[in-house]
Amino acid sequence: MYLSRFLSIHALWVTVSSVMQPYPLVWGHYDVCKTQIYTEEGKVWDYMACQPESTDMTKYLKVKLDPPDITCGDPPETFCAMGNPYMCNNECDASTPELAHPPELMFDFEGRHPSTFWQSATWKEYPKPLQVNITLSWSKTIELTDNIVITFESGRPDQMILEKSLDYGRTWQPYQYYATDCLDAFHMDPKSVKDLSQHTVLEIICTEEYSTGYMTNSKIIHFEIKDRFAFFAGPWLRNMASLYGQLDTTKKLRDFFTVTDLRIRLLRPAVGEIFVDELHLARYFYAISDIKVHGRCKCNLHATVCVYDNSKLTCECEHNTTGPDCGKCKKNYQGRPWSPGSYLPIPKGTANTCIPSISSIGNPPKFNRIWPNISSLEVSNPKQVAPKLALSTVSSVQVANHKRANVCDNELLHCQNGGTCHNNVRCLCPAAYTGILCEKLRCEESGSCGSDSGQGAPSRGSPALLLPLAALLGTAGPLAI
Repeated sequence: MYLSRFLSIHALWVTVSSVMQPYPLVWGHYDVCKTQIYTEEGKVWDYMACQPESTDMTKYLKVKLDPPDITCGDPPETFCAMGNPYMCNNECDASTPELAHPPELMFDFEGRHPSTFWQSATWKEYPKPLQVNITLSWSKTIELTDNIVITFESGRPDQMILEKSLDYGRTWQPYQYYATDCLDAFHMDPKSVKDLSQHTVLEIICTEEYSTGYMTNSKIIHFEIKDRFAFFAGPWLRNMASLYGQLDTTKKLRDFFTVTDLRIRLLRPAVGEIFVDELHLARYFYAISDIKVHGRCKCNLHATVCVYDNSKLTCECEHNTTGPDCGKCKKNYQGRPWSPGSYLPIPKGTANTCIPSISSIGNPPKFNRIWPNISSLEVSNPKQVAPKLALSTVSSVQVANHKRANVCDNELLHCQNGGTCHNNVRCLCPAAYTGILCEKLRCEESGSCGSDSGQGAPSRGSPALLLPLAALLGTAGPLAI
């Protein structure tokens, strides 16, 4: 019985796979930088865009609190219980491990009882504001891939700002405002992510959704990354091709999800009422039990590995690139300007490898032939699925050792979009592509590229085929990116 059931599932999988051959179920995680393929010239490297795996980035951060002495326990003090704000016999003492609440407890393993948490001093100096800046630094550019989640052990603050930096903390810009009353606190109308759209996804909003005081199960604050992804990839993040295409062609969108540092600005603790109870100021403080930040090292689509060594994250660069973010070409590989990899065309993208520098070349004995000088590689417009090659022609070139320069070699001057190199003198392109390195859509020459041309990134497969397969294989959850 089990064998027949397995064979039935296998038959269904084969059928669906054959129908959906151009529409892969997983739209590429870009987890391989190169692979060996066989051509007429033998075994060669096929290069593609690649990126590190998404992971828990709190394992690699450094935390800084301002003011530095804001953590409770030095000197020891008492505070009120979380559940009962009038039971004020709990103690915080930095000199006693069981009673201390240092900052590292915001990032330790959760699930123990009682939970561990960082805690600030109480609001004993009221009416002076009780404000804390918590700065998370990576000394590395990272790309966020999931919601930022902050779990409070105290009531969620009445006022808070989440900020980001792209220059290692030199300048800051707001990510989102949080308040019980946005208009009063920040002179902003309250909104939620559900009020945004593809066109307003970069808008900085103030939300009242996460700023209630002492309420049961009201401890968590979100900054919604996946809800913003969903404007392009759909509610279950199934259409990753659309999202990757937008990230590839819209720098502002890509930068929105990129940070070097995050800063949590706690501006007013949870009061729970209109007025502060000055007789019980030990009720008011901040306490955070957990912060979650998921993302990946930014390596400009030139690496799949990011190593943590000597308290520093660094990309292990491929494609003849180098630097902490693979942001430049290696020495002697500057034959064209450095360019980031491209997610397009889906699903392998374009590696945009750095090619060798040409310092001296000799005259060809019988030819005065025009050879391409590849000077740049860039996406010229969002509809273009392959990079546009900028070419400059010269009247003559000189070739070292009296040999002709290679147009392609399947190693560094690689034919794009599935083309193959023939005798190092030309690329044999698929029917839909043309150009020196198969870099252009053939339909561009006739001006017929468009939604009905059948060229470009493929559309999604039929939902009717996906649903029974997902039910059998249990793949109903959202895809990782």
